[in-house]
Amino acid sequence: MENYLNENFGDVKGKNSSEEALQRWRKLCWLVKNPKRRFRFTANLSKRFEAEAIRRSNQEKFRVAVLVSQAALQFINGLNLSGEYIIPREVQDAGFGICAEELASIVEGRDVKKLKIHGDVEGIINKLATSVENGIPTSNKLLDQRKEIYGINKFAESPARGFWVFVWEALQDMTLMILAVCALVSLLVGITTKGWPNGAHDGLGIVASILLVVFVTATSDYKQSLQFKDLDREKKKITIQVTRNGFRQKISIYDLLPGDIVHLAIGDLVPADGLFVSGFSVSINESSLTGESEPVNVNSGNPFLLSGTKVQDGSCKMLVTTVGMRTQWGKLLATLSEGGDDETPLQVKLNGVATIIGKIGLYFAIVTFAVLVQGLFSRKLNEGSHWTWSGDDAMEILEFFAVAVTIVVVAVPEGLPLAVTLSLAFAMKKMMNDKALVRHLAACETMGSATTICSDKTGTLTTNHMTVVKACICGMIKEVGSSKETSSICSEIPRSGLNILLQSIFNNTGGEIVKNKDGKVEILGSPTETALLEFGLLLGGDFQSERQTSNIVKVEPFNSAKKRMAVLLELPGGGHRVHCKGASEIILAVCDKVIDSDGVIVALNEASRDHLMDTIEQFASEALRTLCLAYMEIENEFSSESPLPVEGYTCIGIVGIKDPVRPSVRESVAICRSAGITVRMVTGDNINTAKAIARECGILTSEGIAIEGPVFREKSEKELREIIPKLQVMARSSPMDKHTLVKHLRTTLQEVVAVTGDGTNDAPALHEADIGLAMGIAGTEVAKESADVIILDDNFSTIVTVAKWGRSVYINIQKFVQFQLTVNVVALVVNFSSACLTGNSPLTAVQLLWVNMIMDTLGALALATEPPNDDLMKRLPVGRKGNFISNVMWRNILGQSVYQFAIIWFLQTRGKAFFNLGGTNSDLILNTIIFNSFVFCQVFNEISSREMEKVNVFKGIMDNYVFAVVLACTVVFQIIIIEFLGTFANTTPLSLQEWLVSILIGSLGMPIAAALKMVPVG
Repeated sequence: MENYLNENFGDVKGKNSSEEALQRWRKLCWLVKNPKRRFRFTANLSKRFEAEAIRRSNQEKFRVAVLVSQAALQFINGLNLSGEYIIPREVQDAGFGICAEELASIVEGRDVKKLKIHGDVEGIINKLATSVENGIPTSNKLLDQRKEIYGINKFAESPARGFWVFVWEALQDMTLMILAVCALVSLLVGITTKGWPNGAHDGLGIVASILLVVFVTATSDYKQSLQFKDLDREKKKITIQVTRNGFRQKISIYDLLPGDIVHLAIGDLVPADGLFVSGFSVSINESSLTGESEPVNVNSGNPFLLSGTKVQDGSCKMLVTTVGMRTQWGKLLATLSEGGDDETPLQVKLNGVATIIGKIGLYFAIVTFAVLVQGLFSRKLNEGSHWTWSGDDAMEILEFFAVAVTIVVVAVPEGLPLAVTLSLAFAMKKMMNDKALVRHLAACETMGSATTICSDKTGTLTTNHMTVVKACICGMIKEVGSSKETSSICSEIPRSGLNILLQSIFNNTGGEIVKNKDGKVEILGSPTETALLEFGLLLGGDFQSERQTSNIVKVEPFNSAKKRMAVLLELPGGGHRVHCKGASEIILAVCDKVIDSDGVIVALNEASRDHLMDTIEQFASEALRTLCLAYMEIENEFSSESPLPVEGYTCIGIVGIKDPVRPSVRESVAICRSAGITVRMVTGDNINTAKAIARECGILTSEGIAIEGPVFREKSEKELREIIPKLQVMARSSPMDKHTLVKHLRTTLQEVVAVTGDGTNDAPALHEADIGLAMGIAGTEVAKESADVIILDDNFSTIVTVAKWGRSVYINIQKFVQFQLTVNVVALVVNFSSACLTGNSPLTAVQLLWVNMIMDTLGALALATEPPNDDLMKRLPVGRKGNFISNVMWRNILGQSVYQFAIIWFLQTRGKAFFNLGGTNSDLILNTIIFNSFVFCQVFNEISSREMEKVNVFKGIMDNYVFAVVLACTVVFQIIIIEFLGTFANTTPLSLQEWLVSILIGSLGMPIAAALKMVPVG
């Protein structure tokens, strides 16, 4: 079976599956009872094609708009543009000078002419009653007015489906429809021949069973949909920095309004349509809208920013002009969201299992019906009554048909693929409480098979609370921390050196020091920037006055490929100065001068360079992150279009930043190791810092290799194959090094790889990995979009929790499959063999429907929602090649099936003698005992299925209240069916002795299951 599944259903991967693979398995699943329910959690391919068509039309539209804009620009210069735009009355009354439609047409159409007519960006700012410095006023009345005129930044969502929609979908089951027709015919024939109410019992029994199945199924599906709704809400929690009322603040992107001044940085998603106000080196990736991967440069000449695109480089202020469904992204998003998530590999495999068993069941059902009808014909032939047919005979044939249809109901395990979704939905909800937000269903499942985790250092293994603790300024090494130590730095460092240091810290930064609404000073920016700005304040610097003294002409933002950041300043007395900072060895390599202890600039000779290199190594060996700061004077005229110089700098100093290791990391790495998961650290930091932290975390062992990115890059394929299995630390890595490592681990070594990332440049590695893990706090929106799971607290321990939940999902589904296949096999064989050998079926349609519900919806609820235990992390991972239906499962399925079949066959053939049954009612009593014993076999088998290999199945049973409730409900309802609903379910009340024997027969399955677990399998 496993080979058949791999050949026909194995093309679908955990992520990035081809359209052909997704189409192929759908075609193979032709035997489906209820397509609406079975395929509810699979991708809507037609909607995806629709979204792709919209992208292509956008691409063409924007290309034409650019050409038109370029042509218009040539004519506009020198022309006196007079606008014909008339402001609508309601817009004018609200105090604005432009309506929402006009704004939308300017940005979406990239209409330079219209923008000029309205007075460029400054004119739009005035017409939107806002300002670059202060943003929009935030009184409720003014905000409501703005919302009324321009709308809100929310996108159309398909309305939540109510409970009755799920009831209707559950009723779409083809087999239940056929049974409903059987019930109707049964009612008509029964009432005609036996009158009311005696003739209606069989028909009403089937109707009641169908309604019970439908309502239990709909309730389960509805609760599941509510869980997904909650998760979707969490996924959409995105905040952005804006200026409002003169203060920088974070707000949800859904609260943005036209007129807002938004601060965008590398890695941000553009949250609405808008216009570029000011900024540096901004390039935008518009592929989400147009499918075009080439980045677009945005500046005052091309100021148009479109919602849903990504900031690939640079930073800027943006004026929001259009929000919500008026944006092109809003229109596309409505179609994209209907495309849905890709189905997971397990869902597809279990669809395959359901199809195989369904075919077998269909064959058995047809043969069973044929045998039963042939038996009736033979009996009538022997009696000589084959020419006279009564209503009772018609009812008998109808009952045979109902039994055959119900065999198909039981045999097609529709619940298998849905159990995956149920288990994943349950796990995703619980993982949310454990600070992990799963963005794609398959990730939860794949994480259970992970064999390698490639983790970042900063913020994941460390706390991301950074402070400068050591500094080497003007050649002098100083401790930083207390005010006493800081004042000694200020007194000992020459004034000229201190001034240039403060100018570097406060100008060459991606952070900012602002006053918040409460009037308190707040430092904004990444932890590294915050640490440096804090250091600048400790040295007595003033951020605002330093920024006002000189004018920033150009900024080259930090990115992990260059590992540096630079800024070009225009000085008050004329001339320019470039400030540069970044990875210590890289910046030091481009310096040829240094400021000495007297504040004099001297040549960087061999001795000085060695002293600085030793300082870097000393800081790094103390597990400090090191940054080098440098500058360069540019006397002659310098164009802001030219690239900044790459050598000839003067070294100001080196700072050592402490980022403590998280307390629980060492323990989590040890758990991973015992679980067969290799943890590798991939960082952009200095190799000595990386090694020191890796040893502290327990990642770097005596046999492990630590390597630098540039060295790794130069290795041949053969060398990489030898190095990578032992590789534990990669330092000074570029995003492409990370991508190469992940690709090798996946393809050459067949590992299942989880990768963490927080920056925009990590997107390729996150995309390539089997599971991409983005950081919720430090991660950029681009990284989060490329990831499968978002670690909300940026903590490595949470990654281990995700792995544990992943394993739990995988094993829970295996438990459920084992349980369901056992019921399938026994129900099929019992009904088929009885029909062939005795001419009747011991289990009626109503009874089989009840058994189907125990094994399908209720079984999935009980077994697929088991919480994880610590033992899960003591076994080896399944990996890429593991069989889903394992030998252990086949052993348990076949062993239990043989026992259950043997016991039911014994009851059928020897039951009357064993229970001393006689009289006209004996057949009904015996069939009731068989039904009762069969159900209790399933109840005890459900308990045995909690553990596939361990004998003790009661451990932690009360931790899963769902399991206990399902089990209790099954037993209580079984008692009600036998004792009180006999007329409808074809049962009769049993004596205490018969009840005890039925329960004993069922419970004997547990010691047999325990004995089976002793049998070794490969």
